[in-house]
Amino acid sequence: MQQTITQKNSENTIITDIRLLISNARLHVAVSANSTITLLYWHIGERINREILNGKRAEYGKRIVEELSLKLQHEYGGREFSVRNLRRMMQFAALMPDIQIVSTLSTQFQVSM
Repeated sequence: MQQTITQKNSENTIITDIRLLISNARLHVAVSANSTITLLYWHIGERINREILNGKRAEYGKRIVEELSLKLQHEYGGREFSVRNLRRMMQFAALMPDIQIVSTLSTQFQVSM
């Protein structure tokens, strides 16, 4: 009888430990993925802003965002790269011009959730 109780406790401990390992790994993957996507969006916005500023023409900027959106949506699917989202990426990069700050904050925001 004592051996059965000890065996059950051991099984409960191992399943608890494994559940914790899985939960921690999933959290790490989510934080890493979210941080990477945040940095990707910043880089996309910064690159588009740089292109438009070099062109120094509003109409050129409007056209390039629309063309990029069509091409990226065709290649990658979904609405992730819609004109609206690309403009948000541009705003993000313009409002947060320092990539080091963005990098630090993107990791901190994910952990605090």
